[in-house]
Amino acid sequence: MRVRTLRQPMSHKSTIPLLNHSLHRPSAFSPDSLIAAVREERGLKANSVPAVCVLEFDGDLTDWLVEQKLAAPCLAWACFHTTMFELEVDGTRCGVIPRTIGGPYAVLIAEQLFASGARVVLGLTTAGRVQPSLAVPALVVATNAVRDEVTSYHYLEPAPTVDAPAEPVEFLVRELSQLDLPVMPGQVWTTDAPYRETEQQLNRHARDGVLAVEMQAASLFAFAEARRATVGVVAHVTNAADLEGEDFNKGSQEDGLRLLQAVCRAGLHCLEVEGCAYRKFHPY
Repeated sequence: MRVRTLRQPMSHKSTIPLLNHSLHRPSAFSPDSLIAAVREERGLKANSVPAVCVLEFDGDLTDWLVEQKLAAPCLAWACFHTTMFELEVDGTRCGVIPRTIGGPYAVLIAEQLFASGARVVLGLTTAGRVQPSLAVPALVVATNAVRDEVTSYHYLEPAPTVDAPAEPVEFLVRELSQLDLPVMPGQVWTTDAPYRETEQQLNRHARDGVLAVEMQAASLFAFAEARRATVGVVAHVTNAADLEGEDFNKGSQEDGLRLLQAVCRAGLHCLEVEGCAYRKFHPY
């Protein structure tokens, strides 16, 4: 008669790859290596990109800026995956990179931006309403994010949420409040699977005080905490599962330009604050 031996269950951390990272060991591959390869291939000089850069996740606004000759390619940006465009805000050049949607892509580019001389990186994303009392459209300045995604777990120990760097939030709220949209600071829910947002999840997050759902904030905030980088996220809430009437209305492109300019101005204010954009960035 064979006696079955019962094996002790292994801990979740030892069996799930996502929860089993050596967070404090150096990476075998760095953004500097990729930047150096791009510069060599394209014959680019090691010039810095603008100090303030915006990740414009949808991309249609950047397309319009280029068509209107309000933005032009940034020749200092050494990246295989994206094109950076420059526009002038209050006499200072700011960088805009479109379509870096999702946490992994956003952080990939954020890593390269800070390695290329950027000092403030801000995200501008469309988002869905979670809190029923929130007006649509509205602007949410993310103060922290629910970590329902992957990338943040490669930078920080597992936890339900991650806080945004405090400094950009105040400047974003102040600048955005001058626009003709409601502005709310608060929590967002970051997910990698927008087509798996169930009604039960939406209701639970609404009860917990979450304002909106998007795809990048938690990843960027975890990167910011691990690298001591200055990062902020603005969610333009344009849709809701329970919304009756016009959905996904972001306003005119001129409205989008004013929004982008306000985000850039907030970033420029960060440059003036010692301990914000001037704090030491921790590379690999």
